[in-house]
Amino acid sequence: QVQLVESGGGLVQPGGSLTLSCAASGSIISIYTMGWHRQAPGKQRELVAYGASVGSITYADSVKGRFTISRDNAKNTVYLQMNSLKPEDTAVYYCKAVIGARARPPQDYWGQGTQVTVSS
Repeated sequence: QVQLVESGGGLVQPGGSLTLSCAASGSIISIYTMGWHRQAPGKQRELVAYGASVGSITYADSVKGRFTISRDNAKNTVYLQMNSLKPEDTAVYYCKAVIGARARPPQDYWGQGTQVTVSS
């Protein structure tokens, strides 16, 4: 079994910062990508940022210059450092990973989501 567990969400004031973490655990053979998506009520889930273990990183235009994604490959953990937060960043943030697990081909895995609320 593979599980993604997010942490770090919460309430923050506009202009503040927050760091999200997502740790993958289980019968992992290889993690191809890890990243973050977000979804607000009534809206479609959208890409925030993702990257391979080594290689290029993709950010949504709305977060470029404010958010930074990083990985600790030894811990199978991905982080999202969010700075200069805006009310429009309010959403449920979901960790996503493409993982090859024991006895299973590579496939998408999703965390349960963590709420980020930016409000004064």
